[in-house]
Amino acid sequence: MSTLLEVDRINSFYGDSHILFDVSLRVEKNEVVALLGRNGAGKSTTLKSLMGVVQPRSGAIMLDGTPIHGLAPHEIAGRGLQLVPEDRRVFGSLDVEENLLLAGLTARSRWPLDRIWEIFPRLKERRRSRGTDLSGGEQQMLAIGRALVRDPQIVLLDEPFEGLAPIIVRDLLATCRMLADAGQTIVVVEQNISAAMSLADRVYIINNGHMVEELTSQAVRDRPEILHRHLGV
Repeated sequence: MSTLLEVDRINSFYGDSHILFDVSLRVEKNEVVALLGRNGAGKSTTLKSLMGVVQPRSGAIMLDGTPIHGLAPHEIAGRGLQLVPEDRRVFGSLDVEENLLLAGLTARSRWPLDRIWEIFPRLKERRRSRGTDLSGGEQQMLAIGRALVRDPQIVLLDEPFEGLAPIIVRDLLATCRMLADAGQTIVVVEQNISAAMSLADRVYIINNGHMVEELTSQAVRDRPEILHRHLGV
């Protein structure tokens, strides 16, 4: 495996508040990495820092050997990093197909819509429905499809299963597993520990803005006391 994303001691702030402290991580090509931690630990800030939504004040971020820290979010997206945000940010006044076509307009390469329909048949059924008329699960499918249509190197999933019915979580998990098996590199932040663990090859645990553990998923299963110590589960 080769390292696709390397983060070296980034420090990120909200105003004067220091949120991330020398955070480092790596993501190999074709790997699924889960970032776990309590609420407010810095998980979403880490993803936003990778995307340039929050600009780290120090440290380095390398995507496929090229520095991306300091670039604007749209430039980072153009390099192949795609964030599926926690609040989904679907364009409510546009229909499903328009949301997907708009996302693909500036992509260097893009998937044909038929590939998205194959992954999410429900979206094909709802292709003429406006974003505001979709259920929460359908909006999440669309948010993920909108990232995939840009043929990303890495997809960053921020709380993809939050607030969804168990049956929808099951179906989305199966889709993410299928994507991973097909070689899609994924970084997932998720409060649903069992869901994240069912996807991940490796796990990072962040606590109060500090990266405190890096383990394989199997090591976490073998030593559940690690999760209990850091996450209280």
